[in-house]
Amino acid sequence: MNQDIKREIIMDHYSNPKNRVRTEDPDYIKFNTNNSSCIDNLDIYVKIKDDIIQDIVFDGEACAISISSTSIMITNLIGKTIDAALQYIANFEAMIEEKTYDEEMLNEAIVYEDIYKQSNRKTCALLPYTGIKKALLDYKN
Repeated sequence: MNQDIKREIIMDHYSNPKNRVRTEDPDYIKFNTNNSSCIDNLDIYVKIKDDIIQDIVFDGEACAISISSTSIMITNLIGKTIDAALQYIANFEAMIEEKTYDEEMLNEAIVYEDIYKQSNRKTCALLPYTGIKKALLDYKN
């Protein structure tokens, strides 16, 4: 995928993020994920039923990379089982850390395949994944 298309996808998800709403619904598990070295501070809410992610929404303030990464993550995780979601997250983390990964599994998240070239942006792209991974593991246990 060329850089212009990657940039377009990132900016579209930043300008028009999926599921950016706050909820007080008690059926959602709320967690916060933030980056202490910048403004990135997101509240993410996940609804799980029968070990399947039914819905994910988020709210907060963050940079273009964190917002777009959250939006793309949401589109890829809704409808997955917890185990499939954790596998997807591990695959995304492998890509960010320059390890072997399955490109086809990532869908639009492949736009971050070169983010390792800007090491300070790796944290931004990983921010929602770090938070939801912890929430899913806590739920599972």
